[in-house]
Amino acid sequence: MTDTTDTAPVGEPLLRIEGVVKRFGGVRAVDGASFDVRRGSITALIGPNGAGKTTLFNVVTGFEHGAEGTVEYDGRSIAGKPSYAIARRGMVRTFQITKALAAMPVIDNMTLAAPHQPGEHIVGLCIHPRAAHRREREVEERACELLETFGLAAKRDEYAGTLSGGQRKLLELARVLMVEPRMVLLDEPMAGVNPTLGGRLLEHVHALRERDGTTFLLIEHDMEVVMGHSDRVVCMAQGRVIADGDPESVRTDQRVIDAYLGGAA
Repeated sequence: MTDTTDTAPVGEPLLRIEGVVKRFGGVRAVDGASFDVRRGSITALIGPNGAGKTTLFNVVTGFEHGAEGTVEYDGRSIAGKPSYAIARRGMVRTFQITKALAAMPVIDNMTLAAPHQPGEHIVGLCIHPRAAHRREREVEERACELLETFGLAAKRDEYAGTLSGGQRKLLELARVLMVEPRMVLLDEPMAGVNPTLGGRLLEHVHALRERDGTTFLLIEHDMEVVMGHSDRVVCMAQGRVIADGDPESVRTDQRVIDAYLGGAA
């Protein structure tokens, strides 16, 4: 189980990104991006398509390597660390295109995400069978609680591939909570989600922040969501951070208007 002990004051930076550069051949998809995400906050990362937002997510969470710059999580460098090691430290992510295991039941999608299961290894299962079975029960109970919370309990035995797009988004968020993270990165959580399920997802985000102090960094194009639900907004364009501040100041920043919002501002 992830260590959720958090002794640093609320509002101190939990994630620091400094001078990150990621190249693909001669293209600098991320070009010196720098910003902090404060613990207990909901921070939105916005920008036009091709700005480097998802590539930056991939670098921060260990899905892309070979980047330059510094990435620190909870005071320790995670640059170059594999994704599973970063997740074990309490920072997890979702994807724009959900990664549900379509040919497996919803409940199995949930239980697979839980860490520290001795039954996963034949040695642990043979030497400590009681501990393995006890942990299996704990994991299933936790999974069922989360499915109930996210309104998916009735779908527990159905294949994940039968869920709607919005339900898959809810399943993905519920699944990352199996590792009890301190920080969650959401890549376009509203994309393809109907307003009702989108509203439920946002309610869960706020509840997790208020109840557990969970920190969120989200990529989002829906400006109504960004302005109404984030404490802070970071705007990227052409791989660089061009604005960083409260939602209103970023919305009225001329650089953001020119690069992203245009006439919609």
